[in-house]
Amino acid sequence: MAIERIVSSTEQASDEEVVVPSIRPRTLGEYVGQSALKERLDIALRAARQRKKPMEHVLLHGPPGLGKTTLAHVIANEMGSHASVTSGPALTKAGDLVGTLTRMQDRDVLFIDEIHRLPVAVEEYIYPAMEDYRIDFTVDSGMHAKVVTINLKAFTLIGATTRPGLLTQALRTRFGITHHLGFYSQPDLLAILARACGIMEIGRVGTAALQMIASRSRGTPRVALRLLRRVHDFAIVRGDGKVVEATVDAALQLESVDALGLDALDRSYLRTLATVYEGGPVGVEALAATIGEDSGTLEDVVEPFLLQSGFVARTRQGRRITRMGADHIGVAYRGDASERSGDESKRGESPLFGD
Repeated sequence: MAIERIVSSTEQASDEEVVVPSIRPRTLGEYVGQSALKERLDIALRAARQRKKPMEHVLLHGPPGLGKTTLAHVIANEMGSHASVTSGPALTKAGDLVGTLTRMQDRDVLFIDEIHRLPVAVEEYIYPAMEDYRIDFTVDSGMHAKVVTINLKAFTLIGATTRPGLLTQALRTRFGITHHLGFYSQPDLLAILARACGIMEIGRVGTAALQMIASRSRGTPRVALRLLRRVHDFAIVRGDGKVVEATVDAALQLESVDALGLDALDRSYLRTLATVYEGGPVGVEALAATIGEDSGTLEDVVEPFLLQSGFVARTRQGRRITRMGADHIGVAYRGDASERSGDESKRGESPLFGD
C-alpha cells in the first residue's frame, strides 16, 4: 500500500472537515491570500446580489490544495445559498449530471472538481445548462427518440482543474471569470496557521515555530494545516504540549520533511536527475520509470513546487536540474548535456593553423 506524503497537496483522509469542522473560512473576509481573485469575486458578488441574480460561472485552475473547494463554499455563503460538490470522474453519464442539476435551487453553487475529466457525452449537457439554465435530455433512441427539455433554477457553476490545457475551448469560453491560483506567500501562510491555532485551541505555540511550519509548507495552505496537526500531535506525545522550534524540527525530521519542505520523493527526483541522468535534460517518462512513480504524479504533485523553487528547469529537451537544486541535495552541478558536450568538443579541437 502506498504511503501518503505529508507534503502532498492532494487531499487525504486526514484533511476532511470532520477533524476540525469550522477551520474552513466562510466569507471572503475570512479567506486569506489570493488578493487579486478576492477583489474580482467581491465585485462580482456585490453586483449579483444587487441584481438578485446568480453570480456568473467561475473557472479556477492551479495546483491542488490552494483553496478552490473552499472558494466555492465561500461564494455560496456570500450568496446565501447552498454549495453542491462533485467531480468530473464522478459524473460518468448524463443522468448523473441531470440528477445533480435538477436538485439545485435558485442561485445555488455547483462545484465540479477536476472538470477537465468530464466525459464528452456529459460535457455536452453542460453547455445549455450554463447558458440557458435548461437541459435537453434525449429519451429512447432511433425512431422513437424524443427530446425532453428540463428547465433548471438559475445556478452558478464553479469548475476547478489542475490542467486547464485539457479543457475544450467550448467549455472554457462559457466561464465568465477565469483565474489562476498561485502558491501562497509566507505571511499569508502564517496568517492561516495563526487562525487555525485559535480554532484548534492550540494555545502554547510560538511565532517562530509557526514561521518554520510556513516555510516548509510548499506555499500550500492544505500542507501547512496538515503539518500543524502533525507537529501539535508530536508536541503532545513527545513533548510538553508547547509548539516551539525544536518541536517543529524534530516532528518534521520524523516525517522526512527538510527545511525547504522537500520530502523523500522530492529528493529522490532531484538525486535521480542529478546522478542517473547527469543533470539532464531527460523526459518525465524516463524519470518516472527510474523512480518507480507514475508520470502524472510527478507532473501534478512533485514538479510544480520544484519548478517554482528553481530546483528544476523544464525545457523542450526535457527536465534538467539547476545549480540551486544540485546544491540543495549536495551534489556537484554539471550543467546540462548540451553544455557538457560543447565543452568536450571544444577541448578536443585543435587549431587549423599554427601560431
